[in-house]
Amino acid sequence: MPSTSIEATDPWCLRPGESAALLRDHPWRRFVVLGDSVAEGLCEPVPGYPDVQWADRIAAELRAVRPELAYLNLGLRGLRAHEVRTTQLAPALEFRPDLALVVCGGNDAFRPAYDPAAVDAELTAMVEALQAAGADVITVGMFDVSHSPAVPEKVRAGLGERMRRLAAHTRALADRLGTVHVHLTDHPQTADPSIYSSDGRHGSARSDAIATAETLRALGAHPAARPGHPVDQGVRATGTGVA
Repeated sequence: MPSTSIEATDPWCLRPGESAALLRDHPWRRFVVLGDSVAEGLCEPVPGYPDVQWADRIAAELRAVRPELAYLNLGLRGLRAHEVRTTQLAPALEFRPDLALVVCGGNDAFRPAYDPAAVDAELTAMVEALQAAGADVITVGMFDVSHSPAVPEKVRAGLGERMRRLAAHTRALADRLGTVHVHLTDHPQTADPSIYSSDGRHGSARSDAIATAETLRALGAHPAARPGHPVDQGVRATGTGVA
């Protein structure tokens, strides 16, 4: 995909009316985001794409269907998985979400000493606590940033192996725990330089547009968002009340 494309004609982004169709019956009213810089939103501007980060875009699309949606983004750059859990899980639970996005582990995988089991344990603790509180949880296999032109060649292979390992572990965790999983690591555009920022660690506005499309498609396939799902006055099908 040439870097001169714009979102309206980018085949990997949402089509006109697609989001409304995907989310027209969604039940979510309280959306919380936990994570690192990917959650906080450090996308680099790209001509032709709105300068709005991924989580904010998801919240805006959810709110287009339910204007009363409450949204809290706790994401903070630089945090490792254990730091996300220790600093963000409690306030996330206090928010009483019915939908949560958890995205972290990238800062762990940037380190040669990355410990997959330790990151798995932190992600599991967060997902299980959020689910126990009545929230549907979104997990993510991130784009493989080792493809960024700004990543030094000498670290590219090792970083790519760790990013793919993190993605595989997160997908296995998602299968085990029943999350809404968004797998971006093997996306057809993961090696396209236009989706990465110039710092070699983050994405561009185009990557956030693509990630938004994939996230909304995953949410649209969730049983809670399908026509006829029993949602009555803010009470989830599980029987969990939301205020």
